[in-house]
Amino acid sequence: MAHIVQQPLVMECTGWDSYRLLDSGAGRKWEAFGPHAFIRPEPQAMWQPRAMGEDGPEWPAAGEFIPGSDEDGGGRWHFTENLPEEGWPLAWDDVRFTAKPTPFRHLQFFPDMAPVWEWMRGQLDGMTEAETLNLFGYTGLGSLALSQHGKVTHVDASKKSVAQARENAALSGMEDRPIRWLIDDAAKFAAREVRRERRYDGIILDPPKFGRGPDGEVWRLEEHLPGLIADCARLLDGNSRFLFLTVYAVRMSSLAIAGLLQEALAHLPGQIEHGDLAVREEVLRQAQDERESRLLPTAIFARWSNPR
Repeated sequence: MAHIVQQPLVMECTGWDSYRLLDSGAGRKWEAFGPHAFIRPEPQAMWQPRAMGEDGPEWPAAGEFIPGSDEDGGGRWHFTENLPEEGWPLAWDDVRFTAKPTPFRHLQFFPDMAPVWEWMRGQLDGMTEAETLNLFGYTGLGSLALSQHGKVTHVDASKKSVAQARENAALSGMEDRPIRWLIDDAAKFAAREVRRERRYDGIILDPPKFGRGPDGEVWRLEEHLPGLIADCARLLDGNSRFLFLTVYAVRMSSLAIAGLLQEALAHLPGQIEHGDLAVREEVLRQAQDERESRLLPTAIFARWSNPR
């Protein structure tokens, strides 16, 4: 029976050539996505920025996302530079992708997922014929990272996101990798896979708080996540390696989703860990004072692993 490790973990993104968290505070964050810097809302940055001038943070940026009055969404970008309309290329390890501001304040990828991609590859170390499932796969970086270990099934309800994922595969020179690109409702697809008696070596889920499927299906995280996890558990067996779940923008503890995994995966060996995803700021040098960089939490996670 899979057991919970009670002590929470932090999976830390330290940044790399294509992404840096430069500073944060007062409900915002200042980030570099390759050659362009941006300012985005971040409610968990409750401290004060370190790059402060007389009139506030000194954060030169190509654009800032101004949130709407509704805490659940809305807002718009305000740009101070002309950006490439088609976006610009970035990379993580051997994965190449395009960054571009979207109406949802993101830039077509989630940089805090970098340690998750690395962890999943570690769970499949030595495997070349694994079969993995990426639900809510977005623009495909996780799928491309997993594809070096075998077949990947990538599922997302957005036709636009799947098209971008395929473009990222081509940009990475991975268009011939064994990846199935599916435009489908994640919960319905998982239920069909259970009926087909399919199994996977690993599953990654990055569900939104609220969403709609390609045929208008409504997804509400608190209401529908338990059923989806139960179906995913039926797609794993004693030889499977991992399940990774991330949850953003909800008032929920990582212990809660770890408990959900423990209930669903009671028939399997291994362990369940939980905690925060976080991004470490760059250290800012001001005169002779070099202060320790801060960790900015971005999401909670729970993960099941079954070392072989």
